[in-house]
Amino acid sequence: MVSRAEDWLRQAIKDLEHAKSSIGLGDYEWACFAAQQSAEKAVKALYQKLGVEVWGHSISRLLKSLPEEHKAPKNLVDRAKELDRHYIPTRYPNFHPEGAPADYYTQEDAKRAVRYAEEIVEFCKNKIL
Repeated sequence: MVSRAEDWLRQAIKDLEHAKSSIGLGDYEWACFAAQQSAEKAVKALYQKLGVEVWGHSISRLLKSLPEEHKAPKNLVDRAKELDRHYIPTRYPNFHPEGAPADYYTQEDAKRAVRYAEEIVEFCKNKIL
């Protein structure tokens, strides 16, 4: 299998920049989703580097399933759990009892999601490069 680790990592970084830009636009739900995508792609980049193809969108599960020598610290897995919660509700109105996803996300939510994604991207980047 050809490693696409650097491609996945480059896209993770690009998604992180999109998340930051979305905060500036007031699109907090999209910032949270882009942060989730960034972290997910960074972890998948690490798996690519290890020669393993993985499926799924749970960042916390992916981090917990890393081989022992690449284990993420517990606090990083906890941050990933929050990002996992941004995968569906940020995009679909029928997840919420009423209103659109934009009605449920704040600037603080978005800033926290970006911060957590930055930490996960950095963790993975340090193991890949």
